Amino acid sequence: MSLSTLDLAPPRENLLRHLSDLLVRRARLLTLLLIVPPLLWLGLVYLGSLFVFLGQSIFSIDEFSGTIVREPTTATLLELFRPANYDIVLRTVGIAAVVTGLCAIIAFPIAYYAARYAGPRVKAGFYLAVMMPLWSSYLVKVYGWKLLLAKEGAIGWFAGQFGLGGALEAWLDLPIVGGPSLSVSYTGMVLTFTYLWLPFMILPVQAALERVPPHLIEAAGDLGASPRLVFRTVILPLAMPGVVAGAIFTFSLTLGDYIVPQIIGTSALVLGQAVYTLQGTAGNIPLAAAFSLVPILVMALFLTLAKRTGAFDAL
Repeated sequence: MSLSTLDLAPPRENLLRHLSDLLVRRARLLTLLLIVPPLLWLGLVYLGSLFVFLGQSIFSIDEFSGTIVREPTTATLLELFRPANYDIVLRTVGIAAVVTGLCAIIAFPIAYYAARYAGPRVKAGFYLAVMMPLWSSYLVKVYGWKLLLAKEGAIGWFAGQFGLGGALEAWLDLPIVGGPSLSVSYTGMVLTFTYLWLPFMILPVQAALERVPPHLIEAAGDLGASPRLVFRTVILPLAMPGVVAGAIFTFSLTLGDYIVPQIIGTSALVLGQAVYTLQGTAGNIPLAAAFSLVPILVMALFLTLAKRTGAFDAL
């Protein structure tokens, strides 16, 4: 039987078929229909609620009644420049910068080994080891570090066993980084943040180092460059996009966190704690909104400076 003799029913002309043909012919319309739902969610639910909250910063609070005075004013924003509030901003930015620097210093050699020397099995184990801490509960990790950093914790015990108890006590006696114990100090806070966000630095740096052409490193060595010069002029510039990408994660995550400072650290507030306290127990939503503007402005400045360095060109 030939195909010409087959009695095939014509395709059904229904609404769905016409709609399918229309979308196939008009790719832009199909793309628009696909992106409208997530854009509506992002624009109305996420950004809309964020802008409504941030808009409260132009209002003020009546100190007698505790109610919000909905008259535009700059008084609330100017409160950020009071010494107590300004110290909160500087303290938070300083902690975020230190955590980002430590993460970069620790992550680079780990990522370099994984990118340049690790075999397939070792690399699989590397990814598993880096990702595994992310699978456990955030609070479990924080409270685990609180136990490690406590005066009677594992770190203090090991320091005593290896004769480093005096050095630990001397460090805790320092005016800024020290405290009654590591669990009640900026040092403990920085160590906890570094542990939490280190995977977010390792993975981008490792991906950037994977893209460094090996022949460039070999050519630099053949031309007489020392290993230090090769690292400074070839490896580091090409890996910098990964470092910047990791720094965006570690810096922004530290900037907005308020749980770690509440569990580990001193009584001095950071930005996240200030926002949490002001919009909660204090009920000063305008000042909480003003504080919430600070991380956004700091990250905007950070991204602008990173872009000017050209670090995003290779991302």
